[in-house]
Amino acid sequence: MDLNAVRALAISLPGVTEEPHFNYLSFRVSGKIFVTVPPDELHAHVFVSEEHREQALAMHPEFVEKLLWGGKVVGLRVALAGAEPLVVAELVRQAWRNKAPRRVVAAWGGG
Repeated sequence: MDLNAVRALAISLPGVTEEPHFNYLSFRVSGKIFVTVPPDELHAHVFVSEEHREQALAMHPEFVEKLLWGGKVVGLRVALAGAEPLVVAELVRQAWRNKAPRRVVAAWGGG
């Protein structure tokens, strides 16, 4: 898995824009960030719900870890090189669902 695969997936979702966020790359829906990528492009930070976060941490500790901001867990840090593409795809979709307006999610019908 690499940045190009994450980008393609994120951009394929309705209403998504790619924008800089300080020195990070970010993917947003309705102005809300749901994925960031640090400058090293080796990781993706995915902002999923606590439920999805805990499930991913339990099932995929080899490439997923907690993402901390100010001592608080805010998402997942995914090591892209060792990540399973289908898992990352589902995490990105879940993060998008968390941030997208309900009407956009309902209209998408993408699961």
